[in-house]
Amino acid sequence: MPPASASDPAVAPPAAATTPGGALVRCVNLRKEFPAGSEDLLGRKRLALKAVDGINLAIAPGETVGLVGESGSGKSTLGRLILKLLEPTTGQVIFDGRDLAALSRSELRSLRRSMQLVFQDPYSSLNPRMRVRAIVGEGLEIHHLARGREKEDRITRLLARVGMGPEALDRYPHEFSGGQRQRIGIARALAVEPRFLVLDEPVSALDVSIQAQIINLLQDLQDDLHLTYLFIAHDLRVVEHISRRVAIMYLGKIVELADRDEIYAAPHHPYTRALLSAIPTVDAAARPERIKLPGEVPSPLNPPSGCAFHPRCPYAKDICTTAEPPLISGRSGHAVACHVFPAP
Repeated sequence: MPPASASDPAVAPPAAATTPGGALVRCVNLRKEFPAGSEDLLGRKRLALKAVDGINLAIAPGETVGLVGESGSGKSTLGRLILKLLEPTTGQVIFDGRDLAALSRSELRSLRRSMQLVFQDPYSSLNPRMRVRAIVGEGLEIHHLARGREKEDRITRLLARVGMGPEALDRYPHEFSGGQRQRIGIARALAVEPRFLVLDEPVSALDVSIQAQIINLLQDLQDDLHLTYLFIAHDLRVVEHISRRVAIMYLGKIVELADRDEIYAAPHHPYTRALLSAIPTVDAAARPERIKLPGEVPSPLNPPSGCAFHPRCPYAKDICTTAEPPLISGRSGHAVACHVFPAP
């Protein structure tokens, strides 16, 4: 069976976004705190884990923004806040000009078609008791997009679009390899004709050769279907390959945001420099000197005052311990939150 085309109703691209300012997705002062610890006598929580702390981010239609940071930096939490799988403590998520917090339940349910999530683990994200036919077709039923023979045809075309044959329809997830399961997860996400995908480390659980295949598939789908991606990862080589812009997160905040080529060629924030220095390379002459950061990532239950990175920063000054640096954009659009190395 030939691959489905962009004109196929099973995979047809949605209408272009009309958000003022050109952003399809916009986060405005987004914060998420999780209560922790016991309550005091007045019933107040003593501690709060600041998973996402004042994020401002805009993603244009058709763009891929790579989101990078160590484990616990808040990357996945931010992705789930954008999809409204988690409720923000404060701040806004605006999708195509609509504040998600202002939508009714029925409006939000309808809008969820436009926003989908591809998970990190392609095995645990698929119901082991459901056949592929049911997994991919579930969204079609929930949103009343197709039924009967039309539904079967759309499922088959969706599988073909991600490189799977019709023989997969009646098999269970455990019968496939990790890369094949991730293709099924992508087909499931595409079934409801989304415009925006949060890709939460979608290749980190796969072998390197399979990673390349999935990344190429995601790029082809983006070109054909005009999709917009937030690509969450810790592998900077993968992020460099797929992203147009890259955002670096540290302890719930974006500390640097710039065009991919600029951030890889001329990183400004000391944390970004340390991350990039750790990328393996076979070219010894081009290998930068490895920057080894002292200590561990501070606890989000008790973040440091001032710049959260200052306890590990080799360039920290007195102001870094008392004043939190804002994320300021320079003339080229390169944004940095640093007192010592401001935006260019």
